[in-house]
Amino acid sequence: MSLGIAEGEMVAITGPSGSGKSTLMHIIGCLDTPDCGLYRLAGENVAGLSNDRLAEIRNARIGFVFQTFNLLPRLSALENVELPLLYGGQREAHQHALDALTTVGLETRAKHEPNQLSGGQRQRVAIARAIVTNPSMILADEPTGNLDTKTGDEIITLFESLNGQGRTIIIVTHEAEIAGRCRRSIHIRDGQIVDA
Repeated sequence: MSLGIAEGEMVAITGPSGSGKSTLMHIIGCLDTPDCGLYRLAGENVAGLSNDRLAEIRNARIGFVFQTFNLLPRLSALENVELPLLYGGQREAHQHALDALTTVGLETRAKHEPNQLSGGQRQRVAIARAIVTNPSMILADEPTGNLDTKTGDEIITLFESLNGQGRTIIIVTHEAEIAGRCRRSIHIRDGQIVDA
C-alpha cells in the first residue's frame, strides 16, 4: 500500500468490515508499526522507533476520537480532557482543558461526569481531549457511529471547523454521508487501496 495524506487535509477512510481500515488507522496513529516499508509522519520515519518514542509522538502530534468515546466514568469532563496533558507533564492543564471544552461548546458541563452527558456531549468531550495538546492530526474512528443523525452532523461540522484551523483530520467511517463531507475519500478493500 502506498498512501500520502497532506498536512491540513480532511480525509475519509472507507471500506467494508475486515478491509484493513482499522489496521491502517492504527499505523497512521503510531499504535501499531508496519511489518515492512516506511511510514513518515511530518517527514520523520516513525516505523522503527521505540514504543516510548511512539508514545511521545502520539501525545504531542496526534489526537484520537473513538466511536465509544473512551471516557473514564468517574472523572468529570474537565478531568477527562486534562489526562493527555498530565501524561505529557504539561503545566496549567486545568486552563488548557477548560479552553478545549470551550472550543467544543461544553465549558458549562466541565464538572459533569460522562453518565450525566448525552452521547453527543460525550463525543464533544472526547474531541476536546483529542485537541487539548494542540495536535496537528486528529484520527477519528467511526466518531458518529453511536449518535443520531442530527448530533452526528454537529460532530462532523465541528471536525470541519477544526480542519479549517489547519488540523489534518482523518475519519474512518462506514457512512457515505460522512465521507462525502470530507475533501477526499480513500476506499480500502482486502488491504488494498481501490480508490483515493
